[in-house]
Amino acid sequence: MKGALKSVLGQSIFGSGLDAFLLRDVAVVVAFLRVDATADADGLTVGVDMFERYCRFFQRHFRVISLRELVERLEGGRPVNRRLAITFDDGYRDNFEHAAPVLEHLGLPATFFVVTQWMSTEVVAPWDQALSAPHPWMTWEQVRSLHYRGFDIGAHTRSHADLGRVGDAEATEEIFGAKRDLERQLGTSIDLFAYPFGGRENLKPAYRALVKAAGFRCCCSCFGGDNSSRTDPFMVRRIPVTPWYGPPRRFGFQVAARRSIVT
Repeated sequence: MKGALKSVLGQSIFGSGLDAFLLRDVAVVVAFLRVDATADADGLTVGVDMFERYCRFFQRHFRVISLRELVERLEGGRPVNRRLAITFDDGYRDNFEHAAPVLEHLGLPATFFVVTQWMSTEVVAPWDQALSAPHPWMTWEQVRSLHYRGFDIGAHTRSHADLGRVGDAEATEEIFGAKRDLERQLGTSIDLFAYPFGGRENLKPAYRALVKAAGFRCCCSCFGGDNSSRTDPFMVRRIPVTPWYGPPRRFGFQVAARRSIVT
């Protein structure tokens, strides 16, 4: 289906109130990677202006809540009708410089999942090595600033390990170690977790139990899909938001259409 038609249909669905029917008992968790003025060819960066358009769309058509509040609802089997939580992965500095000010201006909560051994370093992620300019990571001072300003910080392992491929000892260190790192840096309990890469194959089933044993309250993937009041908090689905979607209306259509087909 052409993008323009998806935009028109998205506008129609959310403008008519049909979304209230299509998204009944549905919670959406979105995941951003980079929010910057310059979009790279790898498709992982959402422009600052477009990010603000998405945030305003979320604010207008969903009940935006923190991931923590959504997890509490899932734990209690409470309704999640049209709730939406905003998350970020890896810990790019542009999250601090560009995304956080937009969120604060609009009064929206968000969770930042960070790779602990990359903060305050010049490590270049494997997927960024072909780019003309590196994308720096947040410093620990910036991570702490986000926490002090009311945003949630979550663990994303210590080194962005593929938990579908590593052995038991390494998985334990990546999961438990990331929690220790964050708690030492922030001086508070950390109980939100998202596993790297986020595909079905990127987390061994046995390691989901490790996430729970470490003291986390949720385990987030990133391969798309929505959630309901019956969703296991350790199997939370997230939708990665990339330039592929185009404007928010197109994203809205994809979310509503996916739900209507599943239902």
